[in-house]
Amino acid sequence: MSGKFVIAKEVENQVEDWGTLRWLSNPPGTGARQLTVIDVGLAPGKGHNFHKHPDQEEVILVVAGTVEQWVDREKRILGPGDSAFIPATVVHASFNVGQSHAKIVAILGPCVGPIGYELVDVANDPPWKTLRG
Repeated sequence: MSGKFVIAKEVENQVEDWGTLRWLSNPPGTGARQLTVIDVGLAPGKGHNFHKHPDQEEVILVVAGTVEQWVDREKRILGPGDSAFIPATVVHASFNVGQSHAKIVAILGPCVGPIGYELVDVANDPPWKTLRG
């Protein structure tokens, strides 16, 4: 397999109730087998609620804004250039606590499933549903 250029304006922007995402690298888009890379925009006051990836490690890199990042039950406020490493099976969440849009890049490996990404939503399970108050 040869490499592939990914041009930002040519990547579909997927809109979610918490923000946007663009798949920069995954099996359908680039043929990747080891890395899934997602460009994520978080709207002010919104976030990607508590979830886990049973078979994938993840690095979350904050590119812009202020992000309340959870790794298990530990919370940190991250800014541009800060990152978090999340081992497989560890519950985590990212929330925009700033006044403007936040941008993160999520890097997961290896690719799992047809789109290179699988998650288990635990936001409504104890203790996650009450952690943020």
